[in-house]
Amino acid sequence: QVQLVESGGGLVQAGGSLRLSCAASGTIFSINAMGWYRQAPGKQRELVATIGSGGNTNYADSVKGRFTISRDNAKNTVYLQMNSLKPEDTAVYYCNADARTSWVPRWTDYWGQGTQVTVSS
Repeated sequence: QVQLVESGGGLVQAGGSLRLSCAASGTIFSINAMGWYRQAPGKQRELVATIGSGGNTNYADSVKGRFTISRDNAKNTVYLQMNSLKPEDTAVYYCNADARTSWVPRWTDYWGQGTQVTVSS
């Protein structure tokens, strides 16, 4: 199995920055896309950003120009640099990885436990 552990959340004032990290460990044969999602109270989980194994990225319109996703394939780690934070960015942020645990070509979605990001106005 694959475990994802997030870190870097916290409380920040509007306009501030935070950097989230997510490290994957366990029986990892290969990781395809990695990404960040978030869920605010009373709302559905939504995509924030994804990054492919080759580095291609995709962002939600609401974070374009403010957030940057990156990854270190050697460390099986994905990062989310969040700048110019707004109160509406407040949510639990979840890490996601599409991974294989063996040579069998079966991909599985794995999720982290989530990390709270709170932006005060």
